[in-house]
Order: sequence, then C-alpha cells, then structure tokens
Amino acid sequence: MSVQPKSPIVKLLQGNEACAEAAIAAGCRFFGGYPISPSSEIAEHMSVRMPQVGGRFIQMEDEIAAMGCILGAAMTGAKAMTATSGPGYSLKQENIGYAIMAEIPCVIVNVMRGGPSTGLPTMPAQADVMQARWGTHGDHPAVALVPASVREVYDETIRAFNISERYRIPVTLLVDEIIAHMRERIVIPDQSEITLWERPRPTVPPEQYLPYGETPSGVPPMADFGTGYRYHVTGLYHDARGLPKDSPDIVDDLQRRLMRKIEMGLHEIQKYEQLSLALKDARLGIVAYGSSARSAKAAVRLARAKGIPVGLLRPVTIWPFPEGPVEDLAKRMRHILVVEMNLGQIAQEVERVAHGLCPVHRVNRVTGEPIPPEQILEKIEELARS
Repeated sequence: MSVQPKSPIVKLLQGNEACAEAAIAAGCRFFGGYPISPSSEIAEHMSVRMPQVGGRFIQMEDEIAAMGCILGAAMTGAKAMTATSGPGYSLKQENIGYAIMAEIPCVIVNVMRGGPSTGLPTMPAQADVMQARWGTHGDHPAVALVPASVREVYDETIRAFNISERYRIPVTLLVDEIIAHMRERIVIPDQSEITLWERPRPTVPPEQYLPYGETPSGVPPMADFGTGYRYHVTGLYHDARGLPKDSPDIVDDLQRRLMRKIEMGLHEIQKYEQLSLALKDARLGIVAYGSSARSAKAAVRLARAKGIPVGLLRPVTIWPFPEGPVEDLAKRMRHILVVEMNLGQIAQEVERVAHGLCPVHRVNRVTGEPIPPEQILEKIEELARS
C-alpha cells in the first residue's frame, strides 16, 4: 500500500503571526507579555494558541514582570517567550542580565520601532541593535538574530529557541516593524522536518549535581525545579553550586566561561547571506540587515544592470557580530556601504572590524520610513565614480 505524501501547508502570514506559530512549533509552552506596538499581534495570537496546545499565556502588569515570569517558567523546564518593542525592551534589561548570569534559556522578541522614548510607536526603525548587545550592564555574551522575511521570521524564531536551550542564554529576535507587519506566502514545514535542540540535563543524582559546574562545552546541565534537584539561583557571581562568591578567581572563571560557551558555539550560532560577493568583479560591498537588506538587494540588482560591480553581505546573526566575514569583505572591497534605519549603529561595528582596510560609508534613515532602493543606488553610483 503506497503512502501518499503530505500536502504542504501554505499560509499567507503576517510576520508577527509567523513568529507565534514558529514558537509553538519550537516547543514554546509559556508566553508572558505586555502589549506594546508594533509587537501586540504576537501576544494576541499566543493568547489564543497557547491554550490550544496545552501551554500557558499570561498578560503581566508591565514589561518588567513579563520578563520575570518567563524566567520562572523556564526554570521549571518550559520553553518560554515574551514579545515587546524598544521601550519595553529597555525595561526588560535588568532581568535579561539576570538571565545571562543565572543561565536561564528564553526568547525575547523585540519588534523595533523609532525612538528614543515612545518615539514612533507604529513606524519602522532598526534602533535597538546596540541595545541588544549592551542593554544590560557588565561584560556579557549576547545572541541576537535579525530576519529579513516572513519565512525567515519563522525559521529564526525556531533557531532562537534552539540556541537559547543549547547554550542556556536569553536570545533576542530583532524584527523591524516592516517585517513584523508585512504578509508573505510561506510554506510551513511539517513538524517532522523541524530539528529541535534541548537544554542539557543532569545525568547524576541530586546530591552530586553542580548547577554551574564546568563542562567541555562550557554549558552546565540544567535541572528543572520541582524534579528533586534543589539549588541556588542568583544574579550575583557564584560558585559551581550557585552560592554567591566574590573570590577573584571564581568571578574571573565564571565571567570567562559565560563568554567562552558562546565563542565555542559560534559555528552553530553565526549565520549570514552573501549576494554576488563571490563574483571576482565586485569592488563595492554593502552590509545591510532586516528590511533594509531587502532594499539593498534591489539596489544591487539595479546597479549590476548598469554594469556596476557590487555585492551584499547580510548578517542574520547580528550578535555575535560576524567579524570574520566583514573583515574579509574589507580586504577585498574598495568601499563598504552600510545601510540601516538608524544613524549608524552597525556602521560603527563595521568600521571597527574593517580597521582602515577600506573606507566605510553610510546610508541612514530615521524618519519612520523604509530606505528605498533608489537612495542606496544613488550612493552606489557616487562611490563607483570615486
């Protein structure tokens, strides 16, 4: 008897809806949030879908509490997520720092809008990329992913959960308002096609368990609260048992392990796309991400139609920053052009990594409007003449 192949599930989804559905596919069963434009559709969608899949949805009194409640849920073993925008993301930073120190996996979706303060509540920007790296204080690792399409929102939401669970770290999904609210036709993968990573679990009895002990990967096993494992969780520097310590050796070892576990996993975490950069004639490289990369791609096509050799490097993982690809770009190009809806947050990183190998130029917009391909093409043509 032949088995009929499953028909693909095709949907016309908004970016925020794709994010919510992907979270469920990734195993998210707890959502704690507080409504804020332009991310509110994620919470609305999860309020309906969580009970349908046996999960829990809760609207908290503010963004601080929303972040705190997902940390509590994650400590019990649940995959947990919250969603917000720039002002709410600012409020979450203290608890994000706590999650980094206590190594609590969770996913934070930040649908970016113009700022500072309440700024442009319903209009796009890429204003929070530096906040995603340095929003909480101290030296610490950070992982942030920047999708550029509705399908990529779906895929990167799943990847955000996978990275968070495997490396015991909060992961931010930075989605600018354009991607969050646009609708695109996407094919939803069957659950059997989705690879899910789980957090490391203890293999020793409770009396031998070290919640923050050293491991070859730098990631200690994580026991769920309520399963017989009792241990101390704190935002203070702590020893392998989780007990607060201020010994210089313990502080230094913990700080370096937190950084090292992400450095060791960079081959799984880092992701980027290159367009036309493999062509030997490319002499001008564009760095762009999110919806700005869509405009940049169109500008590349227009420029090449005019005979101007140009290529595109599009980071999907914005943190850790793709230093290797950017440095290689700087070695091969006469110019680098950074396109972003802010006044140069990632351009500064590109300049740092390029360290003078070639000049770095900018196309910026902070009006609450997307950057059109024609504005990028105009700068490309100017650089091509230089």
